[in-house]
Parts: sequence; structure tokens; C-alpha cells
Amino acid sequence: MRSDQLLNELFSFHPDVISLDLDRVWRLLEALGNPQDALPRVVHIAGTNGKGSTLAMIRAGLEAHGLRVNAYTSPHLVRFHERIYLGGQDISEDMLCTTLEHVIDVNDGHPITHFEATTCAALYAMAQAPSDVTLLEVGLGGRLDATNVIQAPEVCVITPVSKDHEAFLGTTLPEIAGEKAGIIKPKRPVVIGPQQENSQETIETVAKGHHAPTYSFGQEWSAGAEFGGMTFQDDTGLLQLPLPNLLGSHQISNAGMALMTLRVMGLLNETSARAAVTQARWPARMQKITSGPLKALAPDAQIWLDGGHNPAAAEMIADTLGTSNKSTTYAICGLLNTKDAAGYMRPLTRCVAHLYGVTIPNEANTLSGTSTTAAAQTAGLSATEIDTVAAAITAITQENANARILICGSLYLAGHVLRTYPPQ
Repeated sequence: MRSDQLLNELFSFHPDVISLDLDRVWRLLEALGNPQDALPRVVHIAGTNGKGSTLAMIRAGLEAHGLRVNAYTSPHLVRFHERIYLGGQDISEDMLCTTLEHVIDVNDGHPITHFEATTCAALYAMAQAPSDVTLLEVGLGGRLDATNVIQAPEVCVITPVSKDHEAFLGTTLPEIAGEKAGIIKPKRPVVIGPQQENSQETIETVAKGHHAPTYSFGQEWSAGAEFGGMTFQDDTGLLQLPLPNLLGSHQISNAGMALMTLRVMGLLNETSARAAVTQARWPARMQKITSGPLKALAPDAQIWLDGGHNPAAAEMIADTLGTSNKSTTYAICGLLNTKDAAGYMRPLTRCVAHLYGVTIPNEANTLSGTSTTAAAQTAGLSATEIDTVAAAITAITQENANARILICGSLYLAGHVLRTYPPQ
């Protein structure tokens, strides 16, 4: 596609030396006419885990309210267009090409990173597409993220913070939480998801410094499983709702963050609440594969796909699998070489009988299948290196046709699976 060529062209502007500031973003946005200032009712979402799922639930609730929503997320799974959602659908090829061509022309050869340039492109595209609400997901961190250019968001959301991207954000939870809390703006409300104590203190301190009202899990609101469904409670009252359609016990607190955000916006009612928990769409988050080439290889097996890639995500996977049926679980795992492989593997020892380590195809930063397998064995897992996901599926079903198969470790592996073996 023409957009692929344009996206590749953006790499040619990459700076020789990366300065950790937003100067390049502000310069390009100024040249584009400051589209960020034209975006309506912005909800800005930062955190380590749950950003995408929470955004998807907020979007479902808003759309059930009859509102037109634009959204920016990253990374994409199958194609770049997924990152820019305009009023009910991904950006069209024509509009993406027109936007990228304009950004390239306006940038005029100045150094800028690919993510910075594409974020500016997304903000420009959303400013051209009428909407009622804009949802922005932080790419990395918060304080210096390219999305952190909104002066007065309607709501900021901080999802659970855990260790990830330590090379950029710091080695301790308070340091990382401080970077995430960098999206908080003066006097703008902040919805805070479940946090470890030292992260909570850091976020609250930043919010207090900005005189920003906070709505924290366990204080101003709560969410939990009850009677086969979930409950959400704040100072307005109690809502009894179905369990989220996105699987996993952690999705209950993600739903709580979404519902609290809708409440702060004055948009929470029975219709929007139910839609938020039952109509959210977010692939590769405990996504069940029920059709396509992989299912054809394993017709009697369960196949699950999850892109979570840090120890906290692995804990959530283990908790989810531990509370469902007791089928023998096999994992097919591919990781990036920037991740804590041993930390990711340890929670899986609670639920995985055997792991197959793969190299993520066409990914420069992949951890090799050999290293992934070694990390699993070091963590105490029985593990084997294998060439492809399909080969692993075949090996598993030859041993156990009724197995539960988890494909996990990276959104890049999840994207490869969805591109190469697309569900029908």
C-alpha cells in the first residue's frame, strides 16, 4: 500500500541523537497548525497494563451514548491504520496517505522519530474528522510521550503501574509512576486504577501539586466480581453489571476505570455502563481463536492469543487460566529482547505444562527462540525451541488433541499470528 511507503519514508528523518524532550513534536505540531488544540473532550490514558482495554471500554460506553469517538492507540497488530480510529472505523487508506504526505511535506526534512511523526499525523487526522470525544493512549511513559501535548484534557486516567521500559522510565516503581503521572494537568480530574502503595503515593503527590482532583480505586470507587457478574460502586451508588466480555479477572478493574471515567464526564448511565463492559473490542487480550488456519490445525483444542509482555501481564494470564477449566495448558512464546524474559516466565510456571519458544518473524528486536526457551527453563518450565507457531500447534496436538494452547509474550508475536493465520 502507498501508506506503507510513506510510513517507511518517515524513518529517514530519525535524529542522529535522541534528546529526551518534546521539542521536535512541538515544532511539527506548530507547523501543522496545532491540531491538538482543536480536539474535543480529550481523555488521556497512561499506565503500564490495561491502557488499551480501558480505552476500548470507554469507547464502547461513549458510543452507546450516541457519541462520535476518535481514538489513537499503539502499537498496531496487523496494519498501521488500527492506530487511528475515526468515528467508528479505522482511518481509510486514502485519508492516511493524504495525512502522511502533508506531515512529510510540512516537516521539511527536520529530524523527528517515527513515533513522534506518526503521533502528530494522528492528531492532525483527528482534528480533521468531527467527533464528540477524543481518546489518547500514551505510547511510552507519559511525561515525555509524544501524546503529552494536550493542555487541558477532560480526564486523565492512570492504569496500574508496574516495571517495564526501565531503561527509559527508571528502575523503581515510584520513578516509573512519576513518569506516567506526567500527563496530569492543572485542575483536571484523574482516574487512578489499582496501584501498589508506593506508586499510588507518587501519583497522588503529582496530582496534589497540580490541584487535580483524584478518583482512586479503593477510595472514591471500587469494582469487583460478585454473583457471577461485577459490581461498580462510587459515591453515587452501586451498579450491578455482567462480567466484562474481555476475559480475565483484571478486566474488572479495567472496567471500573472506564466506568469512573464515564462518571466524571457525566456520561454514565445504565446503557453506557452495560455497553462498556459487554461491547468492548480489543484483540490479542486473551482472544479466543475459533477459526482460521491455526484452528484448522487444532480443531479440538482451545487456542488463546495474548499480547501482554511484562511480568504483571503474565500474572494476569496465570490468574485467568487458573480460574478457568483445568485443561492441560501449553504455551507458544515469543518475546522482545528488551523485556524481562525471566520475570515474564515465572508466573507461567503456575499454569503451563510445557512451553515452545519461538523467534518472532521479521522483528529486529526479537529475543531468539533459543534464548526464550532458556529463560523458560531457568524459571522452571519444561520448554522446547521450535521454528514456527504452526509447527508448535502441530506438536502440541500430536501430544494432546484437547490441549489448551496459549500464544503469548508480545504484541509483535500476536500481530504476526493475526497477519499470517488470520481468523475468518
